[in-house]
Amino acid sequence: MPRPPRPGPGVPRTLTRRTPGPAARVRYGVMRPGLRGRPKPSNEAEQQYRADAALAARRAELLDAAREAEDRFRQAQGRRAPDAEIRRLAEDFDAALTAAMRATYAAMRAEIGPRGYDDRIYRRKARAKPRVHALTAEAEHLLTLRETHRLTGIPSVEFDPAT
Repeated sequence: MPRPPRPGPGVPRTLTRRTPGPAARVRYGVMRPGLRGRPKPSNEAEQQYRADAALAARRAELLDAAREAEDRFRQAQGRRAPDAEIRRLAEDFDAALTAAMRATYAAMRAEIGPRGYDDRIYRRKARAKPRVHALTAEAEHLLTLRETHRLTGIPSVEFDPAT
């Protein structure tokens, strides 16, 4: 193989690069395919992912149930129902909000994927995606609604001991 010309005033720089020959090749046994690359998620992470994906699939249904529970609660408040009935409906609304919030957080984790359960760097990068941002905002909104409802919406019922 002829030697490339030495760089000089009239020789283009691209001609002086050395092309890889047989000595520059890496033997197959040295690289060991499969050792380097993305780590596989653990079995526990796969199971958690499947559970979260199943709960996330029910998210729309649980949000509808929370809306219906809120409607029943607000209607009972509007017609000035007895305190015991309002308290029962308020607790039903709280349970529906909790289920919807948990399903939304599960949808967020399912959107991140199974690697997010084991790898905190992967999880952090995935949380920056717009779809995950939207799910996080929705879950935090539901959490705020639930906490506000628990603080101000559930009426206390006077306990009358049996005489």
